[in-house]
Amino acid sequence: MDNRQFRIIAHRGASAYEPENTLLAFKRAIDMKADMIELDVRMSRDGHLMIIHDSKVDRTTNGYGPVKEKTLYELKKLDAGKGERIPTLEEVIEFAKGKTKFVVELKERGTEEKTLEIIGKHNLLEDVFIVSFQKNIIKRVKEIEPAVKTGLIVFFPLNPIKKGKEVFADAIAPFRLFVTKRLAEKVRKTGLFLFTWTVDNPLEARNLMQIGIDGIVTNKPDIMTALNQ
Repeated sequence: MDNRQFRIIAHRGASAYEPENTLLAFKRAIDMKADMIELDVRMSRDGHLMIIHDSKVDRTTNGYGPVKEKTLYELKKLDAGKGERIPTLEEVIEFAKGKTKFVVELKERGTEEKTLEIIGKHNLLEDVFIVSFQKNIIKRVKEIEPAVKTGLIVFFPLNPIKKGKEVFADAIAPFRLFVTKRLAEKVRKTGLFLFTWTVDNPLEARNLMQIGIDGIVTNKPDIMTALNQ
């Protein structure tokens, strides 16, 4: 993953077409030739790593309440859309390894060790970026496993390179509206990767590609993969 190939990263899977963060969405993204799938990790009450974006299950399932207050059994009973269930990190990796690569976003502290344990167990260190908005999470990940690639997600990129370097990140990921050619050039000189999110417009994606970024996160990987042809 050290080369500068432009990457299409499927946001929560092909989430424009299938229920986000489900095996169905990840399968659709793989079928659409996404280079990587992005997924969100939270912990259940009994210590299982669940793939769900929000802190509560209300928006994406037929249940309600915080993820962290529910057991694996309780979470697995919920319908995450089209009859899909909330998958665990282990289930997603077992399903998708060898078919695509992974961007694993850690949404909360306390998930770092178990995430790295599962990645290591499946020998996926070379196929994973672990990312987060939280600097202390990225710092902790690097302390545990310096070899894994990490990315710091930032909304407004005030000194993003400095922020990334402070936690030994391998990539920075500012919001798409703040990505400029000047920023891309500066990032490239540091050796960091530059990703941005969330881009569903092909023209905007092409412009960002020409600026020189390393990848975009998109809900529509089928539209975006045409850019790599």
